[in-house]
Amino acid sequence: MRERLDVILVERRLVESRTKAQWLIKSGFVFVNDMKILKSSKKVDNNSKIKLSRKYPYVGRGGLKLEAALKSFSVDVKGKICVDIGASIGGFTDCLLQNGALKVYTVDTATNLLHPSLTC
Repeated sequence: MRERLDVILVERRLVESRTKAQWLIKSGFVFVNDMKILKSSKKVDNNSKIKLSRKYPYVGRGGLKLEAALKSFSVDVKGKICVDIGASIGGFTDCLLQNGALKVYTVDTATNLLHPSLTC
């Protein structure tokens, strides 16, 4: 049976969401039977060998945006105490921690959205 590549990545638990799967595919990090696939809607056989050359780096897309800003503006967060206002799932928080922030305080009006890997 053939199915969309982004759906298969989620079903095999290689990624947490189709959004993350689509980013990895469009960024050129997904190989099906050793061939790079750049279209997330590509139908592939369920038995295909799928390899990721890179994992999705953060729990949310916000982390990618913050990473670009940190690099662009030469901001070093190593050893700093930071705050993520409007944390949602915690993409910014994850990015800050992975880039060496000592501690990140998260604030959001919603409850129970923060990714479990970021909670105390």
